[in-house]
Amino acid sequence: MFSGAQISLYPMSDNFVDIILESIKALEPWRGQLRVETDDISTLIVGPPEILFPAMRDLFVAAARTGVHCTMHITASRGCPGEPDDPICTPTDTLPPGTALEQRIAQAQARVGDAADTGQTIAAQFSLYPLGLGHHMDEIYGCIDFLKSSGTFEKSKNFCTKLRGDAGAVFETLSQAFTSFGAQAGHVALDVTVSANSPSKI
Repeated sequence: MFSGAQISLYPMSDNFVDIILESIKALEPWRGQLRVETDDISTLIVGPPEILFPAMRDLFVAAARTGVHCTMHITASRGCPGEPDDPICTPTDTLPPGTALEQRIAQAQARVGDAADTGQTIAAQFSLYPLGLGHHMDEIYGCIDFLKSSGTFEKSKNFCTKLRGDAGAVFETLSQAFTSFGAQAGHVALDVTVSANSPSKI
């Protein structure tokens, strides 16, 4: 299986270059488990699905801790049939194939409950796309049930769901949505925007 994410970080500051370059250093502890490629538009990180989100969390928290308004856009994908299998992407912690939806929801809830606290509050909105499944709406509704009990759910929006909370819990919620719903070996995509330190109170 292939899994990875294209990420773009946007600090709302005249000092955005230094903030981006310093924040990317937060990926260093993860480089042994990830392949990281950066160009002038985005950073690609490739690796096990359950490692991608802690790495992105650390990158975003590093930027958010500067106190400036920051956003990050993430396009995550696993199981894309157009990408070759890569041993670096082998999941390290998954439920057996065919695990019932109720059991996956329960495990996802537990994982969010155990998420490490970062001390940084963030908001996120995302959409889940389990592709190539005849029963994809069952997986989406199951994910929505999980989200509403995750402790990070803020509200449903047109075409997406909004989350808010500590970055640790929010990124774990995103990780569980990505890894626990949709066919285990199937193609799943996630479109995410995260934000911190926004001047808007809405």
